[in-house]
Amino acid sequence: MSLTTHTREERSVSTLWIVAGSVAAGLLMALLWSFELVDSVIGDNVANTALGGDAKHDAVAGTAAGLVFAFVSGFAGTFTACNIAMAAALGPMNQLQLADAAGPPRGWRFLLRPLGLLISGMVTVSACYGFAGVLLGDRLPQLSTDSIGTVPVRLIQSSVVFGIIGLTMIYLGLAALGALPDVFRYHPAARVVTLGALIGGFLIGRPYPLFKKLFQWAVDEGNPIYGALAFVLQSLGNVLVVSVLFVALLLVTRGRFIGWLARSPRATAIVTGGLLLALGTFTVVYWDLRVPSNFSGGWFPVMPYNH
Repeated sequence: MSLTTHTREERSVSTLWIVAGSVAAGLLMALLWSFELVDSVIGDNVANTALGGDAKHDAVAGTAAGLVFAFVSGFAGTFTACNIAMAAALGPMNQLQLADAAGPPRGWRFLLRPLGLLISGMVTVSACYGFAGVLLGDRLPQLSTDSIGTVPVRLIQSSVVFGIIGLTMIYLGLAALGALPDVFRYHPAARVVTLGALIGGFLIGRPYPLFKKLFQWAVDEGNPIYGALAFVLQSLGNVLVVSVLFVALLLVTRGRFIGWLARSPRATAIVTGGLLLALGTFTVVYWDLRVPSNFSGGWFPVMPYNH
């Protein structure tokens, strides 16, 4: 057996273990996840503190207040099940930094380019959905109070949308690990834009109460421009934490982190693929297995604190 063949076999075994571990992490996350903790204890308290009132029940008084509410409620929903998968963006953004590190540009453009590409993909989708959402209004399942059997139609939309997003993230994770063909192998910037679009797509399935309140406010205003702007601000609030972490990581390490990536591209692929695969698995399992099981749509184990 040649050294090259031996190395390939070792890498295949290593990849198999990484895939198994990432999937297991996603499954465990879906099992242990407490929506009451992240939605109510964290989300509601953050929004109430920032807005100085009851974010769920106080009326939105005017356009300016509505736009502030959009950003604050987006930030408050950072760690909800309909947004936590945005953490997977850290891997692809760092991969793009590694690709850019081989040559110019440097400085702030070098630092912020991945973040700008992520936000461009996200804003495009969120703005389009906000514009269309106001025009469609209550015809969207997301704003409906109807049910099909025991399952609310708004959650059917959530299951479909997050199922598609989760499967896409799983593919991107497997591709980053080399287990599937990587359409973005020579286009790391396109990978970041695509992931940004997926994050923007979170709004299409989001059942988060504060987002539903924002959505209804935008529809009641009847101005699709307000809808687009409000949804963009919601998305910007959603990624504020991961954006700050990304910039802080590069500034605090003074570029040494990129040097480490350059010395260990395999480790970079593992981090990128592992995050995408784990969070993609969580998204599919949570929204297509666990959530439907709450409405007699199957069975999923429930932790005592989630009763």
